[in-house]
Amino acid sequence: MPKIPLAEWIESLVSWMEDYLSGFFDAIATVIEGIVNAFSDLFMLPHPLIFIVILGILAFLAGRLPLTLFTVIGFLIIDNLGYWAQTMDTLSLVLTSALISVLLGVPIGIWCAYSKTASRIIIPLLDFMQTMPAFVYLLPAVTFFSLGVVPGVIASVIFAIPPTIRLTQLGIKQVSGELTEAADAFGSTSAQKLIKVQLPLAMPTLMAGINQTIMLSLSMVVIASMIGAQGIGAEVYRAVTQLQIGKGFEAGLAVVILAIVLDRFTQNIFKSKKRGA
Repeated sequence: MPKIPLAEWIESLVSWMEDYLSGFFDAIATVIEGIVNAFSDLFMLPHPLIFIVILGILAFLAGRLPLTLFTVIGFLIIDNLGYWAQTMDTLSLVLTSALISVLLGVPIGIWCAYSKTASRIIIPLLDFMQTMPAFVYLLPAVTFFSLGVVPGVIASVIFAIPPTIRLTQLGIKQVSGELTEAADAFGSTSAQKLIKVQLPLAMPTLMAGINQTIMLSLSMVVIASMIGAQGIGAEVYRAVTQLQIGKGFEAGLAVVILAIVLDRFTQNIFKSKKRGA
């Protein structure tokens, strides 16, 4: 039985996209670079100690004293270890990836909740995206966007967007049918029903998806460093290639601190909204 020429088909598709969609890819790269640089410039603008104080205040508003103490102490450790600039670069990359994932994932999740046809097409694609090894995403990203932070963000978005789509769809599907029928009885339009009934009630599940998207974006920082993305991941990768165990532990500790802070922030922001509601 002859072998299916799948590799040749993929190569032909990539070549066609390079020839006819290069302008589109350049525009995407410009937008992503602008967002990452804006975040990075914003985070590097104040002195690290001032930025830590701001984070402490936000942590206190979101999670009270325990989160505040952990955030302040954790970022002081990062600054002391000399990874402040790298941490801000990583935070910029993660927030850019999460922002793009949410802006794309929430509407797609809503579409899947409303359309069975869309759901049948998109859900298998999400299965493919979640089971494909993350390294594979680096190949087309580098092909279309060269080396640097842009392919790192693209690979992170592909890897991290499925939870937002899945849990947005699940949250809307779980809204009680009686409530949607009551909204219809009061003459609500589809948009009013979505914005005023379904999305607020689906917010716990939706926020869980956003939390998972942020964590998955952060998990890609080390892999993205292999294609030129700057940040803590580059330090971890450099330590691994040079067998510098101590330096690798320091850089890994900075990743852990950032991951815990982002996780607790997103969880406590939702809890505070829930109490307010």
